[in-house]
Amino acid sequence: MSRPKNQNYKGHGLSKGKEREQRASIRFKTTLVNTLMDVLRHRPGWVEVKECQEASGPRVADTPVVQREPKGSRQPGFVEGDWDFYWCDVSWLRENFDHTYMDEHVRISHFRNHYELTRKNYMVKNLKRFRKQLEREEGKLEAAKCDFFPKTFEMPCEYHLFVEEFRKNPGITWIMKPVARSQGKGIFLFRRLKDIMDWRKGTAGKKLTSSEAQPARSAVNPPGGHDARSSDDQKDEIPVENYVAQRYIENPYLVGGRKFDLRVYVLVMSYIPLRAWLYRDGFARFSNTRFTLSSIDDQYVHLTNVAVQKTSPDYHPKKGCKWMIQRFRQYLASKHGPEAVETLFSDMDNIFIRSLQSVQKVIISDKHCFELYGYDILIDQDLKPWLLEVNASPSLTASSQEDYELKTCLLEDTLHVVDMEARLTGREKRVGGFDLMWNDGPVSREEGAPDLSGMGNFVTNTHLGCVNDRKKQLRQLFRSLQSQKKASS
Repeated sequence: MSRPKNQNYKGHGLSKGKEREQRASIRFKTTLVNTLMDVLRHRPGWVEVKECQEASGPRVADTPVVQREPKGSRQPGFVEGDWDFYWCDVSWLRENFDHTYMDEHVRISHFRNHYELTRKNYMVKNLKRFRKQLEREEGKLEAAKCDFFPKTFEMPCEYHLFVEEFRKNPGITWIMKPVARSQGKGIFLFRRLKDIMDWRKGTAGKKLTSSEAQPARSAVNPPGGHDARSSDDQKDEIPVENYVAQRYIENPYLVGGRKFDLRVYVLVMSYIPLRAWLYRDGFARFSNTRFTLSSIDDQYVHLTNVAVQKTSPDYHPKKGCKWMIQRFRQYLASKHGPEAVETLFSDMDNIFIRSLQSVQKVIISDKHCFELYGYDILIDQDLKPWLLEVNASPSLTASSQEDYELKTCLLEDTLHVVDMEARLTGREKRVGGFDLMWNDGPVSREEGAPDLSGMGNFVTNTHLGCVNDRKKQLRQLFRSLQSQKKASS
């Protein structure tokens, strides 16, 4: 998507007028104060841009400048507007994206209508539509590869369809989730229709507080997309409280009697063509309380969100409630054997790719945008993975030293792939902890162009939960790139 430059647009990356490879420094901006800020400030050649109320030049209409930096931290010479890289929140995106002209090299951290995948109701709608398309074009066997999300209804608009389904299976457990909130807020389990009827009377259509409700003012949507004026994913930022009612997975895989889910990171650099990277590290998030279906009101049993679990009386801050995904993979291999684990992780690869394909035609694929998604995956006792949700703004705040190291390395490698310094050739299949899993088609672990006709011996280039020797790989990669550069000069 391109936007013409005119007097109504705010320009970024224009002050130097140089190509990416000629830039002496990268000017970055972010409002997030966590591991991200640490990584950006320590990146060689990157300079922080500060917001300044005295800045001259055009601004986006009606957009106030907010001072967020500590006193005395402003760097002279840079004012609001002069940035090359912006890790923005989605409220900025919604208010400013359509009014901002960006030079070729400029990058921002979200796609314009990211909510097509990251709002629970839209994610399910897009997956259902994609499954029907596959069945129509390629048959039921191919469509069955999208059967990785629980039966779901949007509330209140699909209330009558839900009631019909509910009465077919009396006694099973359902879970209600607000479509645009995070950290376990507003979630509850139920088995009786009375519970949902009480919710419908008291909550459906309920307005959010003024701090939560910030409807979008404008949007450009492709055919089949949703209007951003009622649907942005900065969680807690919609004017009406909508929910999804979802069949609860009653047979989750347990470790030590406790429920968990997995957080996995996927980096998308482009939707057209689809170009996606999978990170080797991730973690399992455990509940502090042993799992039971006899107490569906206990959030410490059923919700694995760290924001919920850390309020538990039994929570130990030093121990936390996470396993690195490598430890989890080794545990499964010891219990079920390596073949079962390979199948499970291959099924998760399928979830990542199919979910991205389901929104490929509705996401606005702007060359300035990238997105680091946080996938939440639940595994049941049959070792079947289920997609719970996809987060556009996965938490970058560390809950332990191990968590800090994981997120720091994740963000460093994300910046390597985004490649503001223009060091990569574009042919890399691995950059640090990221492996290229889809490049307008599946990427093979083997070198050379694979024969995809039969997919018989094809192995996807994914290594989730495998050894992440990122430092060694990065040294070799950049040494090789430097040698190539010298040879060609």
